[in-house]
Formats: sequence, C-alpha cells, structure tokens
Amino acid sequence: QVQLVESGGASVQAGGSLRLSCAASGSTPDVRYWGWFRQAPGKEREAVAIIHRTGSPNIAASVKGRFTISQDRANMEKMMCYLQMNRLRPEDTAMYYCAGTLEYPSGGELNPQEYEVWGQGTQVTVSS
Repeated sequence: QVQLVESGGASVQAGGSLRLSCAASGSTPDVRYWGWFRQAPGKEREAVAIIHRTGSPNIAASVKGRFTISQDRANMEKMMCYLQMNRLRPEDTAMYYCAGTLEYPSGGELNPQEYEVWGQGTQVTVSS
C-alpha cells in the first residue's frame, strides 16, 4: 500500500508563487506515475501535472509555462513530489490533490480515473 500526504497549500495574491509537497510512504517503489490534480467548487477534478518514475513530466495545458513538477526518489521510504506554482491566478483556486498509480494509465496520464491512490488534499486560494 501507498499513502500520500500533501502540504504547502495557502492563500496568496495573484502573481504569487507556492510550492506544494506530497510525501509518499509505504510501497513507494511501485508507484509508476504520480502527481497533482485539482478540483474547484462546482467543477470536475482535473489534472495539473504528472511525473513518471523516470522523471518524465506531463503538464496540463492550462498551467504549462507557470507550473513545474519534480520528484525526489532518493529516499524510497519517503518519496517526495513537488508542484512549483508561479504566476498564480484566481482561477488556480482549488483543492489540490496528490495522486499516484501503480499501473500503466491506459486511459491517459492526465485522466484522474487512472489513479487509485489519493491524498486528502491541500487548499490553494488565489485572490485578485
């Protein structure tokens, strides 16, 4: 089993930056893809950025050029995934979730339905 815990959410002004962290514990070497999704009130959950265990990223078009994803797998007992968010906009306001999958996401890397492990989420609020 894998457990994911997010941190780093906060309230910031538009144009600001935040870095979210996701700590994975448990059977971490089995995680193939993991990364970040978000859900705003009244909207569907959407992908933000995903990273493969080899380090290859996949960034959603809505945040490309502003957000980056990285990971630290040096300590397999506690792997880390980071989401660096720059030039934040009010429309980035959402609950951000860390998610991972131990399988190949045949339905697409950015499809939330392909991810079976989820954290509890961390809130990001961007004010104008």
